[in-house]
Amino acid sequence: LTFPIKYKYLLLEWLHHIWFQWKVQNPSFTKAAGDQVHKRRRLLQELGDQKIPFLAPSDRGFQQLWDTSYSGLVLRKSCSLPAELHSRVQAALLTLRRKGCLLKDLVRVRDRDVFTAVSRALLGEPGHTYRYLDTRLFAIPWHSEDIDVKGQNCCDPDLRAACKALWELNTFFCTDVSQLKEGDRLTQWAKGEAEAKQGEEGDTESKHSEDSKNSEGGDSESRQSEEGDTESKHSEEWDIESKHSEEGCSGSKQEGEWETEFKHSTEEGESSQVKPGETSFSAASEHAEGKCPDWGVKASGGTETEPVGLKAQEKPVAELKHSLSDYHIQDREEHGSGQGCSQPSPPQVCSGPVKFNVTLLNYMDPAAMSQLKEEPYYGMGKMAVGWHHDENLITHSPVAVYSYSCHDDKGESSEGSSSDKACWRIGLKVAWDIHTPGLMLPLESGDCYYMRDDLNSTHQHCVLAGDTARFSSTHRVAECSSGTLTYIQSRCQEALSNLHTDPDTGSHRLVALLPATLQDCEEIHNEVEFEWLRQYWFQGQRYARFCSWWTRPMEQLEKDWKLMETMTMLFLAAVEEEDQAEEGRREMAEILLSALTDRHQQRQTWRDRCHSSLAQTLPPEEAPVDRPFWGVDDPSMPLPFDLADIINRVESLLWRM
Repeated sequence: LTFPIKYKYLLLEWLHHIWFQWKVQNPSFTKAAGDQVHKRRRLLQELGDQKIPFLAPSDRGFQQLWDTSYSGLVLRKSCSLPAELHSRVQAALLTLRRKGCLLKDLVRVRDRDVFTAVSRALLGEPGHTYRYLDTRLFAIPWHSEDIDVKGQNCCDPDLRAACKALWELNTFFCTDVSQLKEGDRLTQWAKGEAEAKQGEEGDTESKHSEDSKNSEGGDSESRQSEEGDTESKHSEEWDIESKHSEEGCSGSKQEGEWETEFKHSTEEGESSQVKPGETSFSAASEHAEGKCPDWGVKASGGTETEPVGLKAQEKPVAELKHSLSDYHIQDREEHGSGQGCSQPSPPQVCSGPVKFNVTLLNYMDPAAMSQLKEEPYYGMGKMAVGWHHDENLITHSPVAVYSYSCHDDKGESSEGSSSDKACWRIGLKVAWDIHTPGLMLPLESGDCYYMRDDLNSTHQHCVLAGDTARFSSTHRVAECSSGTLTYIQSRCQEALSNLHTDPDTGSHRLVALLPATLQDCEEIHNEVEFEWLRQYWFQGQRYARFCSWWTRPMEQLEKDWKLMETMTMLFLAAVEEEDQAEEGRREMAEILLSALTDRHQQRQTWRDRCHSSLAQTLPPEEAPVDRPFWGVDDPSMPLPFDLADIINRVESLLWRM
């Protein structure tokens, strides 16, 4: 086909515009980044099946390593919290599980939907949300008020009491984290040491035993063979940002394929195997008797930081030290993965007293998982949650975690000694660092830990599965500059201020046709539809059967959105008006075309997600709802759902200009 020169020029201009927009939305995709992918892939192949060393409490140098490389980590033993608080919090967690409030999320990773292995719910300040893996969670309010406000009794008394108990824990954490001073971490650790009981040798000497290796680490040779296959197959995915490994996306067999695709993004992969297995630390039952047990840490004199056997594998790691440092990449989240705000703003930095605004509750029962993946880089054992940074938090804000292990669905202890059960652990590592050993910290039921200062941004952590079911309440200072109900309501008012409604006839007209104003209105239109309405109906509405707090606000947002559909219709009419000046008309048409194209594509994506094979496996009360959706002849809607014809009209108009 032959085209006039004018049309060829316009086509090239349009393609260049598309390419420019893609580069803006994908700033990390550069030649340098591509070169780094190949270099890191080569490093992975060179490393083979070696493991990076890690230290556990029984290893020499553990305390010094903690103090020098993981000083932002603070442990608060269960015995140092009020017994009444433990009782209320644990009862609250069991209540939420019994009521069915903890659900698996259908999240988006690399343009694919996957279920999280962890069941969860979000609690927090009224009107707050938390966004991760392209998924917005809508917080069930704390219900911290003592007396019901008239008309706001949105849930039953048991759920309200459970939420309030977790608010009390949140209040405790806010005060406790703010009061901690430098050195308190060592004080907490020393307290556990001083109150330890005898018999630590038997526990700690089992760390490297064959029984421990088989019970937690699995068969070393078969594990390494399996990991070698997956690393060879998926090493090209190693550069994916660690945000795709957000807590809750585990390495179970169900999510295994997905796990291996992105796990290399959060790991260095450069390893030096020194441990064939790991400790089966026991979840002790002394807490019921008011005791504060120890983990059998052996005194080291504070001079050793290497576990036994490190020297044997030291050389290969040292040879790669310099080369990997050359390709160091900071794990920084792009603003585009945030709360959906159309106008970028400088990142907030946490200062002043700590105020956790949400807690993400997690529940996982390893017995219900078909297979958990091995931690691939240190040999720490079975992972419930892969390596990750917690995302969308205020910069340098702390994270506080309460850990509660129970032995069955009712939270009751199973038969047999708790010492026979392997406890849950957390693993920590310095991001993109192969020479600093990892840290593995066992958690007894009721233990809490804080990640302070910049630990969450400079380090990564994983959760290593124990033998029992576990709840965690992870309290965060979520970055909510564009993630609260108040925010999106103000955005709606901003857009609707450009719409005038005649009080007598009810007819509408646009107040101004300034391109900047029209563009802002269309961006708000898309934000309301795709960051709030569709996110809510995709899975946020699942919680309406437990708590109706969000029902009325979302109904109002949908009414505002429908008015924005009217505004787009008026915008289209103005663009197609022949009396408009051509220069201004062309700019308006380009703005409208960009907004409509984005809207059309996103609607199709959400429609596909709602009708995906995974979505169809959910029961009706949890299944995604494709809303807003309307038929072709719906008289209440000013524009059709499918925008393809309108897009063609605007494109044709631009061609003729």
